[in-house]
Amino acid sequence: MGSDRKVPFDLTTYVARVRNGPCFICAIVAGDPAHDLEEILYEDERHLAFLARYPTMPGYVLVCPKAHVEHAVRDLDEDDYLELMRVVRRVALAVEAVVPSERTYLLTLGSQQGNTHLHWHIAPLPPGTPYEEQQFHALMSENGVIPWSLGQARDLATRIRKALAGV
Repeated sequence: MGSDRKVPFDLTTYVARVRNGPCFICAIVAGDPAHDLEEILYEDERHLAFLARYPTMPGYVLVCPKAHVEHAVRDLDEDDYLELMRVVRRVALAVEAVVPSERTYLLTLGSQQGNTHLHWHIAPLPPGTPYEEQQFHALMSENGVIPWSLGQARDLATRIRKALAGV
């Protein structure tokens, strides 16, 4: 991916966009070309995995159902939840095969006020990250994002796709 050197993130603009704009995940599912950095890594009839546009760690990936559902517990029955988690695990294993990680964080974020579409974050913690910069600190865009280009996104996506083929 790009440099591990983080750059400031415009949180105010981001918050305004996710709270007032269309669902970014539905746009990606629809193939909106404005989401070119969100390289698709995995797709089946019901799920999608793609690179995060604003990664805070190398190899940051999102996994979601294609349908616009908002609650992991209320909107998915047990079989659908377990199927989604199998995709999350499979993609996480592929990410770990490509991106060095001390630990891989898996979590779902979002709220009814923004980023409502259910999605799981796969965030590989780089080895050697100081403890004070791990966990939520490592996930927060307020602490900076890793700059990267479309070429770097495509390269990383190609490597993860190859790893997915072997998982």
